[in-house]
Amino acid sequence: MSNYTPKNILITGAAGFIASHVANRLVRSYPEYNIVVLDKLDYCSNLKNLSPSRSSPNFKFVKGDIGSADLVNYLLITENIDTIMHFAAQTHVDNSFGNSFEFTKNNIYGTHVLLEACKVTGQIRRFIHVSTDEVYGETDEDAVVGNHEASQLLPTNPYSATKAGAEMLVMAYGRSYGLPVITTRGNNVYGPNQFPEKLIPKFILLALNGKPLPIHGDGSNVRSYLYCEDVAEAFEVILHRGDVGHVYNIGTKKERRVIDVAKDISNLFNKDPDASIQFVENRPFNDQRYFLDDQKLKNLGWSEKTTWEEGLKKTMDWYVNNPDWWGDVSGALLPHPRMLMMPGGVERNLDGAEKDDSGSSEISGNANHTGMVVPASKISNSPSKSPYKFLIYGRTGWIGGLLSKLCEKQGIPYEYGKGRLEDRSQLLSDIHAVKPTHVFNAAGVTGRPNVDWCESHKTETIRTNVAGTLNLADVCKENGLLMMNFATGCIFEYDAAHPEGSGIGFKEEDTPNFTGSFYSKTKAMVEELLKEYPNVCTLRVRMPISSDLNNPRNFITKISRYNKVVNIPNSMTILDELLPISIEMAKRNLTGIWNFTNPGVVSHNEILEMYKKYINPEFKWSNFTLEEQAKVIVAPRSNNEMDASKLKKEFPELLSIKESLIKNVFEPNRKTSA
Repeated sequence: MSNYTPKNILITGAAGFIASHVANRLVRSYPEYNIVVLDKLDYCSNLKNLSPSRSSPNFKFVKGDIGSADLVNYLLITENIDTIMHFAAQTHVDNSFGNSFEFTKNNIYGTHVLLEACKVTGQIRRFIHVSTDEVYGETDEDAVVGNHEASQLLPTNPYSATKAGAEMLVMAYGRSYGLPVITTRGNNVYGPNQFPEKLIPKFILLALNGKPLPIHGDGSNVRSYLYCEDVAEAFEVILHRGDVGHVYNIGTKKERRVIDVAKDISNLFNKDPDASIQFVENRPFNDQRYFLDDQKLKNLGWSEKTTWEEGLKKTMDWYVNNPDWWGDVSGALLPHPRMLMMPGGVERNLDGAEKDDSGSSEISGNANHTGMVVPASKISNSPSKSPYKFLIYGRTGWIGGLLSKLCEKQGIPYEYGKGRLEDRSQLLSDIHAVKPTHVFNAAGVTGRPNVDWCESHKTETIRTNVAGTLNLADVCKENGLLMMNFATGCIFEYDAAHPEGSGIGFKEEDTPNFTGSFYSKTKAMVEELLKEYPNVCTLRVRMPISSDLNNPRNFITKISRYNKVVNIPNSMTILDELLPISIEMAKRNLTGIWNFTNPGVVSHNEILEMYKKYINPEFKWSNFTLEEQAKVIVAPRSNNEMDASKLKKEFPELLSIKESLIKNVFEPNRKTSA
């Protein structure tokens, strides 16, 4: 860890939002440092942002453009600059779609001018380049660990592309000329003084004026937000302790969907969020999520201090008390602003025909369709076209049929695959014809009427469950598609390490130990092989149950028609709750193996007791032992508890098996008086 003490610091873009907080902090905290700030006073800069520092003897403001090589060289020499903190940039993504050349000029050429001046003068001991989390591109929605500093850069819009290009120049000057460079990549920052083209001040000013809050797309995009003073402290730490040649992420684990930000701001103003939100056309491309691993910065001693609630309240109070800080910002408050970025704070709106009073939309809550509960997190009445299209295999199957109903409810286009899984050419034909974003495999041989059939039809079972499933996974990988694969948890049985009633369930990484049926053997075999395919999400379903108690495949329907049942606790899958989650998992591009069951276990007798309580008070049944059961079945049955903590962590709202049975199955079918 370095211990660096600067003398004369040049801060570029210091009349802008983040840099002004950094400059004011350094001027205030380090009177022995000379702080020179350079800013051309663009539309999103404001000299008032530097008011706390302007009377300080260690502060000097220079109006000018970093693109002027003569000015930059002059400042470095006459002010004896030894440290540069380079914030100056065009940063608003929306503007970059309509004015991309200005971003190239400012962000790449301007950075190049600074670097060349540093090389020529040879006096710079630290060059801190301020970049953005957007250079990483989208983070997978299922990522638990964020992008680290060595992650690949995959920018998706003109703004982030120019910032990535600037980073390459910085890195090259560090390696070629030994320039002592440090790069930062930060999450979204909010707080006082921010120009209202950005989401939070824009929503605050709109709410303050009683106008709707425009949300691009369906508002499901996730962002991480850091309060400005915490970020200023991060730069203070990096300045003094950062190592030359390193990159530091400035991030937070506190993520929020855009729609949740809108709701929080509406609530602060005591407004009804559903009435305040207005869904508008999405950006040309809108990254779903940015997620950073900030451990490296924490190792320097920095930590986030301001809670979301505290920071948002401070920000709101500031804008309420300073509504005219920026003058006329009506152009920035439009749903899709397009501004000409010019020196001197001049702004011009090019979308004058756009209105703020278009028709209202609202976010829906949990919707219900044939007993299926659809997660509200992704549903809206947004007119935007669905970004998804599903190709589903298993049209005649139970799960395959239910998936189509869920797609219809959520407005997701889908088609059923026509090809057989074991025929590669037919699968390729399906993919080329449908052009899906995701493939769902709900096809497979489970036996007719049960798994005993597989014992005498082994080649047919292998052909579909092993060869066909692997074939589909391989074709999907070849075409860059995620395959959601419905598998089974009937590949485990209670053992000494997982005894019945212990609460110790089998985890995703455990090796299957049940080989009693040929069906289970094939499913365990293919699951092991699918581990080699990074594009596959395997969902282990167990003893599936739905609210349709007339369906002969429903586990409850089956056991309610038996004269005798065994009484063993098992993990089970409530399809009404979990099938919508499988669609959500596809949207998040989750991969790997997942125990796709509700947390906990329930026994046959407990289910039948519920059946008696809610459906038929006269219902009776009797039990028999496993030994007695073995006399009437061909292949043994799997009994186990599966650990659903991984799924529960990803979806905290997931109900336990008994809670879900009551809420999703028995209450909707109640025939008895409460």
